Amino acid sequence: MQKSSKINKKAISSFVQNNAIIIIILMIIIFVGIKTDNFLSMDNFKNLAVNTAPRFIIALGVSGCLITKGTDLSAGRIVGLGACIAASLLQSSDASGKVYPNLSDQNILLVFALTLAICGVFGFMNGAIISFLKVPPFITTLGMQTLVYGICLVYTGSKPIGSLRKDYTRIAQGSIFKIPYLLIFAVVCGALMWILYNKTRHGKYMYAIGGNESAAEVAGVNTSRVKIKIYTLAAVLYGLAGILLAAKAGGTSVQMGGGYELEAIAACTIGGVSTNGGVGKVSGILIGVLVFELLKISLQFLGVESSYTYIVQGLVIIIAVALDLRKYLAKK
Repeated sequence: MQKSSKINKKAISSFVQNNAIIIIILMIIIFVGIKTDNFLSMDNFKNLAVNTAPRFIIALGVSGCLITKGTDLSAGRIVGLGACIAASLLQSSDASGKVYPNLSDQNILLVFALTLAICGVFGFMNGAIISFLKVPPFITTLGMQTLVYGICLVYTGSKPIGSLRKDYTRIAQGSIFKIPYLLIFAVVCGALMWILYNKTRHGKYMYAIGGNESAAEVAGVNTSRVKIKIYTLAAVLYGLAGILLAAKAGGTSVQMGGGYELEAIAACTIGGVSTNGGVGKVSGILIGVLVFELLKISLQFLGVESSYTYIVQGLVIIIAVALDLRKYLAKK
């Protein structure tokens, strides 16, 4: 019995250490739920779902990079580029200040496909530079972040884009059986990525690279090809998130998506995706995104100024990565 008690205590202690930041944030959420009236309302939960959906899609893209011991700092800017491309091609015919004044109404699916393809090109470039030129992911994606932002500035002339077509905005603002379309997009993306990570050869190779890239190469894994696929797919997901965010807002600008990559990295780390590679689950990513978004909403309900909210988010990111590194060093 004494041995069993020790094992239970060890298991509980390990669980608390591995999920400390989630437990702390959940305690804050419970406190806010008790202290405020509207926090535990259906409207707030619907708002949470709508805000979480595009961020979850971005985090799914970032997760593959992290699992292979990489990162993607260009995520937010590719989100912004996707939003600007889609919005510029799907403005109402009578909109003032149209980006393309003489452009007739385009097929919405064709515009989406073009947007995703353009965003995917930048992801492909990230993967190719990391794989063939051996430039560290941090430097590669940091450079790509600036490059994409510059391209977006040139493309839009630094002007906001509005007056979007109703059939476009409806995909993010509408719902079916009171379920927001945005939530459906997120669930479909999550399910597809779960299958990719757990039921395909690509997923096995991805985890193998994160665990030990040299061993994966010896085992015959084409690590360069896998990394290019991961970064390309990530950029496509960022582009999709950008399309949805522009539709949700009814317009966009070059600032759309700015800083979202840091939120995605934090959410992934909170959800158990290790920055040291080889570890991560789609379910954990969802939990991380939900917890991080709930933290922001909780701070708003507590009346904390947005300036201080950024400080808290920054601390959460640092603590999450520090705890992840601690777990990694403990295993060694």
